[in-house]
Amino acid sequence: MRRCREVFVGIDTAKARNAVAVAEAGRQGEVRYLGEFTNTPDAIAKMVRKLGDRYETLHFCYEAGPTGYGLYRQILAMGHSCTVVAPSLIPRRPGERVKTNRRDALSLARLLRAAELTAVWVPDETHEAVRDLVRTRAMAVEDYRRKRQHISSFLLRHGRAYEGGTTWKGRHLRWLDGQNFAHAAQRFAFQEMLNAMRAAVERIDRLDAALVEIVPAWTMAPVVAAF
Repeated sequence: MRRCREVFVGIDTAKARNAVAVAEAGRQGEVRYLGEFTNTPDAIAKMVRKLGDRYETLHFCYEAGPTGYGLYRQILAMGHSCTVVAPSLIPRRPGERVKTNRRDALSLARLLRAAELTAVWVPDETHEAVRDLVRTRAMAVEDYRRKRQHISSFLLRHGRAYEGGTTWKGRHLRWLDGQNFAHAAQRFAFQEMLNAMRAAVERIDRLDAALVEIVPAWTMAPVVAAF
């Protein structure tokens, strides 16, 4: 026989194990720590079903972070509500400095029951996939910038300065190809820098092509087109 019809579940997520706590509905509802559970779909499903056998209505929450939205989607697919919480907007008590998985799970459960948590917007799977591609392109652009800096620093150490205008295009690239160094080790090192820089450009081109192909079928395509 069920002791309470509604429960609020706080999950402190981690790579290997999730800490779980519950707060039963009502001002005097029991708050307790359930322990840690393996962070796998099977273990999560088992934990959710066990709570579902005891309570009629389950509300889950966890902090947005590196574990992503798989847990959110799994809980929704099992027919329960789930809130992904904005970590920076979680209320903190004065002097509350020591953080543990247990304390965080208990705090999330209590705050969810009190409706004091702020949810983040959860993207659908397609939006998340496009976001991953855009982030990968941003990393590729940063990698390209660093590789250009390596080349510039190498040339500066050897007293080489380009006197032309626009850099990293046409004439400047031909000037780079024409550089020669006395020692074979330096020639090899410089050529490898050039190769790495060109490989970075090719990587960006591939990612740009992928975005051109994928974005038109994305729900945000009109916004992209407007820009």
